[in-house]
Amino acid sequence: MNISLHNNIKTLYAIGFFQSFIVVIPVFVPLLQGYGLSMSQVLMTQAAFAFTIALCEVPSGYIADLWGRRNAILVGSALNALGFLSLLQANTFVDFLLYEMVLGVGFSLISGADLALLYDSELQLQREGKPGGAGAGKSLSRLIAIEAAASGIAGIAASLLLLHSMSSVIMLQAITGFAPLILGVLLVETPRPTRTGSHGANAKAVARLLFFGKPVVLWTAFAIGVFGLLAVYVFWIYQKYWEVQGVPLQSFGYLWAVFALTVSLAARYASDIEQWLGTNRLLFLLALLPLLGLLGMVVGPGWWGVYAGLAVQVSRGISLTLFYEALNRRVPGDFRATVNSLVSLCVRALFIVTGPALGWVMDEYGVHTALLVLGMLFAPLLSIVVMPLVARIASERASLANLEQQSHPG
Repeated sequence: MNISLHNNIKTLYAIGFFQSFIVVIPVFVPLLQGYGLSMSQVLMTQAAFAFTIALCEVPSGYIADLWGRRNAILVGSALNALGFLSLLQANTFVDFLLYEMVLGVGFSLISGADLALLYDSELQLQREGKPGGAGAGKSLSRLIAIEAAASGIAGIAASLLLLHSMSSVIMLQAITGFAPLILGVLLVETPRPTRTGSHGANAKAVARLLFFGKPVVLWTAFAIGVFGLLAVYVFWIYQKYWEVQGVPLQSFGYLWAVFALTVSLAARYASDIEQWLGTNRLLFLLALLPLLGLLGMVVGPGWWGVYAGLAVQVSRGISLTLFYEALNRRVPGDFRATVNSLVSLCVRALFIVTGPALGWVMDEYGVHTALLVLGMLFAPLLSIVVMPLVARIASERASLANLEQQSHPG
């Protein structure tokens, strides 16, 4: 079992790499614009993706908890492979909508299941006292770093392939899209408690955990939702913004690589930064960085504005690692995939309605106005989330300290 669990961790790293090695993403906006789609339509395709995930996210996480994380990852990877294959023939708005919907089902099956299987594999290694595991928290940060690095490498590959043609980018995507499915066969399930109650009883257990359990869990979930939603918005603004700032299309991939690798490095050293600054200072910094990044993109000329967006990427890399590790550490293993999926659902559900609206603002008033609107909306939202979270963390630490003092009075 020890060897299998170590293989699980390495295989999940590899799956995470290829799942994020999506060479069409760094040039996706120009690709769709080349077929005559507006920014509103581009973000409508992403809303279709979010809507599909909203329908499937929680059921898929629950299925992963009941029927096995490996099975969920395999089925999801197969659907993703078919979706990428469909890009070879896609050339209309409807084609791209269908493509995003197939990917939505696939990614929803994998989302939550991969984090849960990775976390449970590390915990099982610790229970068995086996050497070699990096630890659950470090493994999560490594996975996030690997996924961000894969996105960066995909950006470089996209720029190189654009020297030949856009169709070569799509062809490579169709080929590498099958890698997670092939790798998923190597995974094994981890021993864990299985819920035997009714579906209604299980749903009540999850609700109690989130809303009436540890307060830090609920506020951490809120933080993931707010920070994640802002990251998704800016993610889809970047390419249009670069176009407006005069960045040539052939440089999009290289620039995408720089932005993705920034997330990777921030995620990789998130725990070190937390130890250096302390949790409270880091939380306030995470709220400040994206606001400074948005402001810099609005007022910064040319490349100065482009590089101001790196502040958003630093916040994204650290916050993903910090919040997901905090959430998974406080959630029991039998419903870990379900909770992870619920959190992702919050982000997707909000994007369904607001994503196309943001695209309309860009079409009608320009990308700089859209960035300014985001800054005005998220300045209070980030404050509303971070300040209570800091208070809940302090309360939790005080409670743990009291328990420790009572158990060791001497």
